[in-house]
Amino acid sequence: MGDRSGIQNQQIIRLVDLEKAYRQSDGGRKVLRGVNAVFAAGEFVAIRGRSGSGKTTLLNLIAGIDLPDRGEIYFGSTSLSGLTADQRTAFRRDHLGFVFQFFNLIPTLTLRENIILPAELAGRSNSTMLNRADALLARVGLEGREDDYPDELSGGEQQRVAIARAVILEPEVLLADEPTGNLDRNTGEDVMQLINQLRTELGTLLILVTHSHRLADRADRVFMLEDGRLDTHVTA
Repeated sequence: MGDRSGIQNQQIIRLVDLEKAYRQSDGGRKVLRGVNAVFAAGEFVAIRGRSGSGKTTLLNLIAGIDLPDRGEIYFGSTSLSGLTADQRTAFRRDHLGFVFQFFNLIPTLTLRENIILPAELAGRSNSTMLNRADALLARVGLEGREDDYPDELSGGEQQRVAIARAVILEPEVLLADEPTGNLDRNTGEDVMQLINQLRTELGTLLILVTHSHRLADRADRVFMLEDGRLDTHVTA
């Protein structure tokens, strides 16, 4: 796996005065109110908040899946708001990895095929990527199961495959949305340890969205999202 130790502490993501509201039948509901933050390479950042506080909304903005009503998101010197929808899709593919609560594996694809899918979408599917997919399966404890299908796995095993898929292209940023929320406590601990180990090996910025004190305590910095504002003074 790659070594990005030389870019530790380099700013990767900068959030500037983000605002976001959603229209409802009784008017608009403002979810984010002037959010500002800076995240660095190799950092583990946790964003906590109650259900409905806007954590996933913020993650979607960082990923360029959605756009803010006001403010800017910078990835290095690139403003995501300045990109077209197609350009943002390509940007996500090339720079970001995702781990979701519900795994999102494709049931008709083998484990190897699920892991290598991001490389295929990026036009980078080759023997090197196939070998990397198999190496990642071994790394997450599923060696020899390359040709199995997701429904043959436990929930924890499926999440391990999803993690391998998320890092196949060695992304600069890994976004994790409640990655242990669908797992029992012990399995969740193992999965979180694996995510943390892989992001350390790759030098990847990890942004974890969670409501859990226990998971957030692993992070280098902890933010609290409350009343649409991101408290940058909460520390683990």
